[in-house]
Amino acid sequence: MSGGASGGRLAVCPTPIGNLGDVTLRVLDVLRSADVVACEDTRRTRVLLDRHAIRAASLVSVHEHNEAARAGALVERLVEGAVVALVSDAGMPAVNDPGYVLIRAALDAGVRVEVLPGASATLVALVASGLPVDRWRFVGFLPRRSSDLLALFASGETVVAFESPRRVGASLAALASVDPERPVAVCRELTKVHEEIVRGDAASVASRFGGGEARGEIVLVIGGAGEHGAEVGPAVDALARLVEAGARTRPAAKVVAELTGVPANVLYEAVQGRG
Repeated sequence: MSGGASGGRLAVCPTPIGNLGDVTLRVLDVLRSADVVACEDTRRTRVLLDRHAIRAASLVSVHEHNEAARAGALVERLVEGAVVALVSDAGMPAVNDPGYVLIRAALDAGVRVEVLPGASATLVALVASGLPVDRWRFVGFLPRRSSDLLALFASGETVVAFESPRRVGASLAALASVDPERPVAVCRELTKVHEEIVRGDAASVASRFGGGEARGEIVLVIGGAGEHGAEVGPAVDALARLVEAGARTRPAAKVVAELTGVPANVLYEAVQGRG
């Protein structure tokens, strides 16, 4: 919680990621008493409010396309003493959702910002995956460039990422091509009626999702790389310098692989992706 000179307060309220019963009592209390509820989609928020018989004083849409424009007027209300509840469609505002711009503007104006705990697809997936939780990182959606994707796969930490149902099969196949035994978990439709968590090695899980587009919202959890994970970045850089100096990519990749122990196909794909 951040103190401020004004009497207003911005309350950051996480909302359920699927099951509407997962909202906390504190969040409901704030939504009932707020002067303004700033929400990503007023229709989605109205469903939650109606479920809990809440008639909010005022709903204002604050989404990725208008947040910068709306922040100024909302901060003025906060400075005047209003209580503004900030919600996104699901989970914690500002975490891969709108909210950061308004939070930053409120803090810069000296307004008190209160963050309430609650539902998080990231944490639910991480724990449900059965993979190590002592060292992990959240990366939002997986990168599209193959070089960036391979660099991410080289992380020694557990990685939690969102992924599109259309792309999850291809992303798993990319991981399986460089490390077929890497442990992964695909967490689909968390907390909803059709929740599904598929755990296994990259090769088998890629096969499971390779037959067509998956359905629903997906969180992908990837186990940390093994002994070569920390060496991939420097090895790729070394290969890239050799190629820039005139070496042929595939033969040079074999040489660098012999020197570093990083698989040649990993090095080759990473450097090709940079092009």
